[in-house]
Amino acid sequence: MNSSKIKKTSISAIILIAIWAIVTKMEFVSSYILPSPEKVLDSLIKMILSGEIFEDIYISYIRVLKGFFIATLFAFILAMVRVIFPKYNDYYENIVQFLKNVPPLSLISLLILWFGIGETTKIGIIVLTSFFPIYLNTVKGFISCDKKLLEVGKVYGYSKSRSFFKIRLPYAMSDILVGMRIGLGYSWRSIISAEMIAASSGLGHMILFAQQMSRTDKVIVGILVIGVVGYITDRLFALIIDKALKGSDKNGWN
Repeated sequence: MNSSKIKKTSISAIILIAIWAIVTKMEFVSSYILPSPEKVLDSLIKMILSGEIFEDIYISYIRVLKGFFIATLFAFILAMVRVIFPKYNDYYENIVQFLKNVPPLSLISLLILWFGIGETTKIGIIVLTSFFPIYLNTVKGFISCDKKLLEVGKVYGYSKSRSFFKIRLPYAMSDILVGMRIGLGYSWRSIISAEMIAASSGLGHMILFAQQMSRTDKVIVGILVIGVVGYITDRLFALIIDKALKGSDKNGWN
């Protein structure tokens, strides 16, 4: 991110905080509903000094990475099977398209009945949320491969599997990584619902517990922390991909 973007972002943030401070100072809204920026900052500082916020961030981060990794693995395998063994596509593609339209939150009760209220259910929600953007973008990348390149592969006697790894996969890499970036964002968006399932730690649990204790300031802290951590993760991912794809301007990573 260049200095111009940082400056504009900073100005926008300052304006929002100023409006927030004015609204609370003038008591247009009850402090119970919207606490002042000072109170939220004070709560954040206390949580930092006690170390509890870092423990929650770490636990949520591990859950997000596990769910994201599993979703990426399954998405890649199914997309690969669809291309190399198209005759097997009919066995699962309609099921995938059906599940794509089912909100992951609606499956929480079923996941609890199947796996209980442990880590499996929490990670399962993250997987279901992040799987589809990764899968759909990966399939798009594989299918849209330049036909002329595939013809060249046939001329050189490439098998389906060799053509996949030597031609389709490199050609589709940009689409795959776009899907992974979207899926990573979806993983962070689902962490709240995932950790509201009888969790005793994590940012989602912290927000739920604060809501039960009528601590709106802590709820806001949790929301802000998730946004910041998710944003940093996204920027790091974008930086890595920028280096891998030799230029973010070309591939739209900024």
